[in-house]
Amino acid sequence: MEQFLIPCFFASFYQTAWSLPLLVLSYFFLTFFLNICFIPGGFAWRYYHQNPRNPLKGPKLSWPFLGFLPQMGTLAHRKLASMASSLHATRLMAISLGSTRVVISSHPEIAKEILCGNSFSDRPIKESTILLMFDRAIGFAPSGDYWRHIRKTASIHMFSPRAISSLESLRQYIANEMVEKAHKEMKQRGFVNLKNILHKGSLHNVLGSVFGSSDKGNELGLMVKEGYELIGEFNWADYFPLGFLDIFGVRRRCHKLAAKVNNLVSELIRERRKIGDFRMRNDFLSVLLSLPEEDRLNDADMVAVLWEMIFRGVDNIAILLEWTMARMVLHPKIQAKVQDEIDRCCGLDRVIQDSDIANLPYLQAVVKEVLRLHPPGPLLSWARLATHDVHVDKCFIPAGTTAMVNMWAITHDPTVWPDPWAFRPERFMEEDFSIMGFNLRLAPFGSGRRACPGKALGLATVHLWLARFLQEFKWTPSEPVDLGECLKLSLEMKKPLLCYAISR
Repeated sequence: MEQFLIPCFFASFYQTAWSLPLLVLSYFFLTFFLNICFIPGGFAWRYYHQNPRNPLKGPKLSWPFLGFLPQMGTLAHRKLASMASSLHATRLMAISLGSTRVVISSHPEIAKEILCGNSFSDRPIKESTILLMFDRAIGFAPSGDYWRHIRKTASIHMFSPRAISSLESLRQYIANEMVEKAHKEMKQRGFVNLKNILHKGSLHNVLGSVFGSSDKGNELGLMVKEGYELIGEFNWADYFPLGFLDIFGVRRRCHKLAAKVNNLVSELIRERRKIGDFRMRNDFLSVLLSLPEEDRLNDADMVAVLWEMIFRGVDNIAILLEWTMARMVLHPKIQAKVQDEIDRCCGLDRVIQDSDIANLPYLQAVVKEVLRLHPPGPLLSWARLATHDVHVDKCFIPAGTTAMVNMWAITHDPTVWPDPWAFRPERFMEEDFSIMGFNLRLAPFGSGRRACPGKALGLATVHLWLARFLQEFKWTPSEPVDLGECLKLSLEMKKPLLCYAISR
């Protein structure tokens, strides 16, 4: 009996008046979605993939409309590196993130072309970035007179060798605090949570550099944490023409946070104006207030610049030092070699100074090797925006395309770095290699006009604090060290580093 049911059902189905239009409509939608799914590079490249003169490669299967957004999770740098390798598209690969066209390079030659040329002089800017005032700060302000002015001001007055040297006493004071905190934790708990110590130390260091001193540290720290969450949170308006929607409440929360930041930083500016005596201080706020009138920023722009310095400075140093200390714990022979170098330079009685770092080449090599294996901004912080139509590696890139450099893929490419997965600081003793952006085999702070202006200050802090930690303690694991990664705004350790700090 059952053998007659199915034919009878189809016979009755085809006899209905609406079945044929429904089948045609279904066929149309099926064809439409299949075409979308199989566009090389995804939906955003639908007008460009058929051009025979454009050899741009891209994966041929993606989510309808979403493109490769589902892949942009906590290990996006690894997934995109694997995808580019499988497609033989390490030089340049096209993908779609919603309606946003994106090209990604995992090759140092093409990376240099993107980061150092004039065609990608701006950064793509997310809605949350604008709402949190970063579009008026150094990192995201569009190219032009204003951006050149604040960049020049920062380079001359805030990040010059003289300015960095003037902040050494602050770095030493905070290093003393962190060493004391490590001693205290060992006595009270029997182990040290380095993540917490480094985060608090970095926050105090940034607040001291920006404001000199402030009793608003905890409040600003909470604001930075909330800002990290908001910028890292998925927002439909960044990838689709849906500006009228605020599905996850990102816009509302950004407005609320921006108002709090503006009120607090503006209050600190007013207080400093009342005190005066700007030229006797070396913090960033005093530097900005002491500028000649023709170079001075208005209060709104000053708030944006100072807020960005706090925001970007808190976590980067702490994250890099946590990765470095994890490697020291995992590689005791290398840790001992660095300590021998420190002892030959300073011994155990004299506290190491900034001026000693030049005599510690192996310590510097360790930091370079950590930056190679664990670049703090492996992918998203490298984004640039094509300001006009341009050809890159013979591929046509239309204006408005976002370009990314996968620095993690470059530093783990065996054709670029021999034995790339091995932790071997000696490679930087064998080769005089600058990490300041001149060689794109390793440029952790960016390259070109949009390179991080505070890279020298950041490195000075990392070198000094690492040397102080290793001079004071021998570090061993209190539990197995997990090198698992979590990509947020920076590449963090998935699990906090817990270890024993044994006085030397």
